[in-house]
Amino acid sequence: MTTKPGERRLQILQTLAAMLEAPRGEKITTAALAAQLECSEAALYRHFASKAQMFEGLIEFIESSLFGVINRISEKETDGLHQVEHILALLLGFSQRNRGMTRVLIGDALVNEKERLQLRINQLLDKVEASIRQSLRVAATQGRLSPDADFAAQANLLLCYVIGHWQLFAKSHFTRAPMDNWVIQWQMLQQAIKAPQ
Repeated sequence: MTTKPGERRLQILQTLAAMLEAPRGEKITTAALAAQLECSEAALYRHFASKAQMFEGLIEFIESSLFGVINRISEKETDGLHQVEHILALLLGFSQRNRGMTRVLIGDALVNEKERLQLRINQLLDKVEASIRQSLRVAATQGRLSPDADFAAQANLLLCYVIGHWQLFAKSHFTRAPMDNWVIQWQMLQQAIKAPQ
C-alpha cells in the first residue's frame, strides 16, 4: 500500500509525539522510532535528514497550531483582556491535548539534542509573550488596565504561569491537567495584573 507524499512524514512525527508521552520520558532513539513504525532507520532518513529535523518538524507543528489560533483571537476578539484569557486558555488546552508536545515545549524532550532546537522553543515562547504583551496594551487602551502598567512584566508573569502548568503536567506523568482550576486562577491573575473586577 502506497502512501501519499508527506503522509509518511506526518506519520513519523505523530509516532514521535506519541512516544514522547511515555511517563518515564526516556531518550528516544531513531532505532526505537523505526521499530515503533515497523520500518528501518534508513526509511526514516528518506523523510528526515536527522533526528533533529524530526524535532524541528514537531516544533513547526506547535508553532503553526498555536499562532494560527492566536492570530484568529487577535483578529476576532476586540477586548484586549479577553484576548489574553483566550491565549492563555489556548496554551493550557494545547498542552492538555498534546502530552508529547508539552515535553517539547518545556525542553524536557530536547535534552541531549541539538542546541538549536531549544533556541527554536525559546523563540516560540518569546513570540507568545509578545502576543500576550500586545493584548495587554490593547486592554490598557480600553481602560481595562492601567496605561502605566509594566506590560512586559505582566506578560512574563502570565507566560510563567503557563509554563509552570506545563511543567507540573509533564512532571506529574500527565496527571495534573493544565486546565485544572483555570477559571478561578484566571480571576486571580486578573487581580495580579490589576484588572478591574
